[in-house]
Amino acid sequence: MNARSRLALALLAGVALNANASVITVQVATTSPAAQANAAAYKLAVDAAIADPAAYKGSKSVAVYDNLSVKNYFGGISNYAFESTIDFGVTAAQAGMWNFRTGVDFGYGGALFVDGVALGYNTHDMWWANSYGAGNGSLQGALNLAAGNHVLKIYGIEGCCDGGMQAQFKAANAAAYATFASTDQLNAVPEPVGIATFGLGAGAIAFIRRRRKQA
Repeated sequence: MNARSRLALALLAGVALNANASVITVQVATTSPAAQANAAAYKLAVDAAIADPAAYKGSKSVAVYDNLSVKNYFGGISNYAFESTIDFGVTAAQAGMWNFRTGVDFGYGGALFVDGVALGYNTHDMWWANSYGAGNGSLQGALNLAAGNHVLKIYGIEGCCDGGMQAQFKAANAAAYATFASTDQLNAVPEPVGIATFGLGAGAIAFIRRRRKQA
């Protein structure tokens, strides 16, 4: 296989990877920490802090949502608003009731959303301590998902000294929970850019084949 063929195949492989993988990002901003009244209030408070240029600390990509701590990505900071976003996909075969859970460390509580729907929130000091058996430190919920792309959001407010956090899913008909990661094989429906890129890759292969026949 020549260099052009390898390039075209790599392009197609990249499209497949993007279609399958979950995309995890984390954003943090300093804030005056306070417990909120409900899930919508957590979303509003965190979004407001992140929208403030003077408070915003940036966005980071995460490979695996396991033992995730703010200090490992942003350094040791206190009094902050936390938002993580997970973009993932569901095939027709995976459609149905999905379960989600996240172990957190939010001193002033937090909330869990999927596709804009609040699945759970807590206003008290939340400390996961690596056990979902202690409901005090986890946010959990379920939602019926159709085939396509979906978004999970975790909002929280912390005072200091954050610990490791985790986010997991159990797809419809799955036997066990799995941890969200950039290597997920959830087969998200390709976005328009991905489809266009796929077309370019397929066109490149067709062009290479025509050149070989002419030669």
